[in-house]
Amino acid sequence: MGRMPVRLKDVAQHAGVSVKTVSNVVNDHPNVSAAMRERVQASLTQLGYRPNLAARQLKHGRGGFIALAVPQLDSPYFAELAARLSDEATRRGFLLLLDITGADPDQERLVLSGMRSHMVDGVVFSPLALSAEEIAARTDDIPLVLLGERRTPTQFDHVAVDSVAASRAMGEHFRQQGRHRWAVIGRQTREGTASVRLEGFAEAARDAGVELPDERVVTVDGFGRDEGYRGMRRLLDLPDDRRPDAVFAFNDLLAVGALRACHEARVRVPDDIAVGGFDDIAEGRFHAPSLTTVSPDLDALTGSVLDLLVRRIEGWTGPPEHPVVPWTLQPRESTSARAAR
Repeated sequence: MGRMPVRLKDVAQHAGVSVKTVSNVVNDHPNVSAAMRERVQASLTQLGYRPNLAARQLKHGRGGFIALAVPQLDSPYFAELAARLSDEATRRGFLLLLDITGADPDQERLVLSGMRSHMVDGVVFSPLALSAEEIAARTDDIPLVLLGERRTPTQFDHVAVDSVAASRAMGEHFRQQGRHRWAVIGRQTREGTASVRLEGFAEAARDAGVELPDERVVTVDGFGRDEGYRGMRRLLDLPDDRRPDAVFAFNDLLAVGALRACHEARVRVPDDIAVGGFDDIAEGRFHAPSLTTVSPDLDALTGSVLDLLVRRIEGWTGPPEHPVVPWTLQPRESTSARAAR
């Protein structure tokens, strides 16, 4: 016989509070003190309480499902984002459904048209292939929150990292390390994350009086390790007087590939070339050398996304909001010779 589900009554008894207090915490009611919320949440976690989604559907007329539509799940960044969103959605009484679009325009249009969303209460969408105009033309009325640093229509809620400022900070870090020949790996032909990060890094180069010639701005088809590897090989093939001494890869997977190319070419990192990335994935933290990177606050991101989405699901009709997620620059061995020793 399977284990009986944990009831609100069980949690109340464990925490030494009333059933009403537990219900208020589970339903994220505002009139609960932080100390009481923490106490009840500890009991919820320890007992393994799971909300009764069927009961919620009857009470609120909702299905209890949120869809997350992302280009890929084999990217560590999107995988970690999905895991954190799933945990937070479950805490708020929803189940997360995944829709992998493959950055295919037709698949992304299906997300916007609502053909995949008839069973969900809201959609979190990270588009890559569609233009801002196509996104703006959406007519489906299911609540939608957009992710990503690209320029997006203002009529939708949108949560993003300020990639311009973060990329500018990476350039400033290179300047402080005494680097004078900068390069980037990650430019793409379409508008999106890459163009925004290039904008910030190019601003830092201008401020530092550093040239960023086209031969040191590597265009890629994707944001994987292979593209980073090939991009760094191109940069290493430049004549010695034009070879970069600092490379900013527009995500950590590109940077990991670039580090491998340096290793094979017996180019010392960071002594000969400093390498920086973006996303702060675990692979970069455990690489040798460890990877300097921009680290977005994923807890803040997931909280902002679900705050906006759940409020829309509950009927809020206020103007769209565009919260900016905090980030930090994490200097590690790949840019600091002192740290590498």
